[in-house]
Amino acid sequence: MATTTAAQRRRQARAEYDAFLAACPSRLLLDRFADKWVALILCSLAEGEQRYSEIARTIAGVSQKMLTQTLRNLERDGVLIRSITPAVPVRVSYRLTPLGDSLLPVVRAIKQWAEQNMGAVQEARQRYDAAS
Repeated sequence: MATTTAAQRRRQARAEYDAFLAACPSRLLLDRFADKWVALILCSLAEGEQRYSEIARTIAGVSQKMLTQTLRNLERDGVLIRSITPAVPVRVSYRLTPLGDSLLPVVRAIKQWAEQNMGAVQEARQRYDAAS
């Protein structure tokens, strides 16, 4: 059995999570966080713990199915916590985990960039479409 050097082991560990490689599992995570609903949910939860209905009211246009599915996926990924309070009716709320909090600055920056640069993007699209 061949032994590996420390440098080879470090290279192998880096390769295991290189999103440019087709088999890298981080691609699935990038795909998840590239979803518009994920960004909007995370920004909504930045304000603190919220109930499902509060999140749904904050994010115009998200369907019940999509919101539920996205919340479940984020819970599975360890980005948020779902809390159930026994009451009539049952109270379900969501809040970010420390992992979710660590992602927030990136998501907020992308959301802010999109809001600030949408005019320029629309102008570029119009120029492109006119030239085509």
